[in-house]
Amino acid sequence: MSTGDDLLAVAAQHLQERYVLGARVPKDNAGWTGPWDCAEFASWCLFQVSGKLFGCDRVDKPAVADAFTGFWKRDATAASCTVPVVVAKATRGAFLLRFPAPSLIGHIAISDGKGGTLEAHSTATGVIRGKVDGRRWDVGVLPPMIHYDDPEILQPTVPPGLVLRLRQPNMRGALIERLQRALLARGFSPGDIDGAYGPHTAAAVHAFQLTEGLLPDGEAGDKTLKALGLR
Repeated sequence: MSTGDDLLAVAAQHLQERYVLGARVPKDNAGWTGPWDCAEFASWCLFQVSGKLFGCDRVDKPAVADAFTGFWKRDATAASCTVPVVVAKATRGAFLLRFPAPSLIGHIAISDGKGGTLEAHSTATGVIRGKVDGRRWDVGVLPPMIHYDDPEILQPTVPPGLVLRLRQPNMRGALIERLQRALLARGFSPGDIDGAYGPHTAAAVHAFQLTEGLLPDGEAGDKTLKALGLR
């Protein structure tokens, strides 16, 4: 059975390759060099070392299977292979998953077991080595077709600062109203200027992130707020 180290070795061969949101990657093409998006990169790397699809639709057709963070959530839940983020942070080759909000995308990265990541990040950066800490993750995932060694030391993760995002009930406040006005000033309509982070505001954030080359998840964290002049 392949290991987390095998995953990392495959992923590391593709640093600095291009990111395109929604890129479709043939999982059975071992010579693929991009473009990638985050879920396609994760599922492709996993298929290369295991010969099995995970986080995809059309699981019988690796050449056309579409990877998506929502499918990663579905498959991880079905396989009962989610773990706390702190465990994934300390496990080589584990996956870190941010669930997608409705009509948006999430994000996924591969943990190096030392607090770092390998991931297809954004248009501006492509495939990079990143960090686990200071970012919002929902769960870790240990796909069952990979052998993982138990981590020796668990170190707490450093949570991000304020992240404005879709929640139920909607997040509200003066900062969200400022965000909405900043988006509108740049030509991205957030719907009503009401200080509520609803679907229209999330969609406007997503569109803004795409134009700026940021990670396009529709969540307004520190980098997005800085790009809008709000930090």
